[in-house]
Amino acid sequence: MSYLKHRNKKNLKDKTYTGTVQGTERGFVFILPDEDVGHDFFVPRKSINGAYHGDKVLFGHVRGTDDEGYVLKIIERGNPRIVGTFIRDRRLNYVYPDNHRLPKVFIPQNLAMNAKNGDKVVSIVTAYPKGKAPEGKIAEILGKEGDFEAEELSIIRSYGLEEEFPEPVAAEAKKVSKIKISPEGVKDLRDLNVITIDGEDTRDIDDGISIKFDGANYILGVHIADVGRYVLPRSALDKNAYERGTSVYFPDRVLPMLPKELSNGACSLNEGEDRYAMSCIMTIDGDGRRKNCEICESIIQSKHRMTYNEVTAILGGDRQLSEKYADVADDIKIMEKLCLILESRRERRGAVTLDVKEAHIYVNDSGEIVIPDAERTISQRVIEQFMVSANEAVAEFLLKRNAPCLYRIHESPSPEKTGNFFSFLRDLGVKPQTINESPEPRDFQKILKDCEDKPYYSIVNKVMLRSMQKARYSEENAGHFGLASDCYCHFTSPIRRYPDLFVHRSLKELLHGGNPSKLYNKIAHEAGDDCSQRERLADECERKVDDLYKLAYMSERLGEEYDAVISGVTAFGIFCELENTIEGLIPIEDLPEDEYVYYENKFLLKGNKRDFRLGEKLRVKVADCDLGRLRVFFKLCDKVF
Repeated sequence: MSYLKHRNKKNLKDKTYTGTVQGTERGFVFILPDEDVGHDFFVPRKSINGAYHGDKVLFGHVRGTDDEGYVLKIIERGNPRIVGTFIRDRRLNYVYPDNHRLPKVFIPQNLAMNAKNGDKVVSIVTAYPKGKAPEGKIAEILGKEGDFEAEELSIIRSYGLEEEFPEPVAAEAKKVSKIKISPEGVKDLRDLNVITIDGEDTRDIDDGISIKFDGANYILGVHIADVGRYVLPRSALDKNAYERGTSVYFPDRVLPMLPKELSNGACSLNEGEDRYAMSCIMTIDGDGRRKNCEICESIIQSKHRMTYNEVTAILGGDRQLSEKYADVADDIKIMEKLCLILESRRERRGAVTLDVKEAHIYVNDSGEIVIPDAERTISQRVIEQFMVSANEAVAEFLLKRNAPCLYRIHESPSPEKTGNFFSFLRDLGVKPQTINESPEPRDFQKILKDCEDKPYYSIVNKVMLRSMQKARYSEENAGHFGLASDCYCHFTSPIRRYPDLFVHRSLKELLHGGNPSKLYNKIAHEAGDDCSQRERLADECERKVDDLYKLAYMSERLGEEYDAVISGVTAFGIFCELENTIEGLIPIEDLPEDEYVYYENKFLLKGNKRDFRLGEKLRVKVADCDLGRLRVFFKLCDKVF
């Protein structure tokens, strides 16, 4: 008899909740409630009632417990597609999922699509028989288990991401990409020295910049691809872009939000080609204050497609490149000056500039994986500062007019996480100036300055990031804590982010004298939630694929030694990070023999003979690479040097 049948009717009439099941590999699950009740719910195996990881459920709270729940009803299945390895066992076929929190799927022989033992496959679940494994069919064979491309595709498919666009979407993109560009009805800015600055391998160029200095003020133009001219509301293109939410970037490919006819073609600000744009032209004084701002539909022409490396070299005095780009070399120097002014102003405002390394993984012409040490150059800072300026200006423009906007909000850290972070700092010997539970951005900024020349600086950045909330999209303006900005949105990347396209549409409706509130207010809340969720999934997928590349890279370096820093401390071992951002685990059983106690809030593994604390420098050796868990394993060479 099931657990639910034992419950009395009175208990079943208690308050119920909806939430999402968070599975584990040990049978029990947790439920993350939709309603903010301050905690998750633990559900033992006997009370799961056929629910699996990712399912949306209706559940109740077991009376007399703090946080135990029981599943009443499955509202929606969370994983209708399950990616894994096809195994034929005793004349029965199963797909064993890559995500070990999901169930294996039984595949009838006539629905196996000629899959063979060890194939990586995509299965579609067709039925959920009570008390048995789900049943399904094979939808796609990706390749053999262990094959690099098959493993990468498995990760991509597990997040429901597709390379190809449906035929109606592709056809519409081809049609609208042929729209003839004309200056009629828009501001003609083709005489401006607009340049684009991007990475070497960037293909979708959605932002250009121009600058002038009139002796007192800087006239900064940020010109963004006018995607809204091509992607109309409720069109096939629009619906598919909304479903994707964002472009997703991998070392060897990109899954764009829009078909290449737009993302790499009609909407990309290619050098020497006329393009429709949304221009934000700001007048900024010598102290970095925005004195006024004009937002308009425009037509521009990029004079040069430049790279970060080229601009950095010019600012470093490279004579050859300065001659090659002689017509804009002076503009680039003015851009640097304005960048430094804006940085200084934002620093005075209290903005938190985290120095968290991000890997730039790529495959060279020889097919080799390259993972250089992370670096943030002056040219990247120029673009960051100018884009932030435009995003703030547009958000304020819409707010003042009470027009719909998907604000990019970043809320204050929770009191619990703030307390844990400050406790960690005190253990390091850093004394935060503010010890209350509601710190200001400048308090975090002060901490980073105090740690700047210390060996644990990078790890303080990482722990600070973990202590903060995740930025998200919202129809309500709540400010941006990290930027110390009262009003912020995303305007500058509509080729690859749907929220930016939403913002463009609201702007265009205002500029044409319409009422954007009538058109977009009702959908803003749902769009903010959906876009935030899709961004999170895309980030997770990108990280997992990056981990796969890092694993492949380190598998060629078994036995090699590296300097590392302890980047994570757990009850089962310590994680160590190399200069190129690759992280590996030293299991607790491979640490020097000792009696260890794990202190979670202190990020400390304490032994009787020696301790291991976040931020410590170590010398490590590459011991193993586990494809199944996407994990690199290190061994300790020497603790502190």
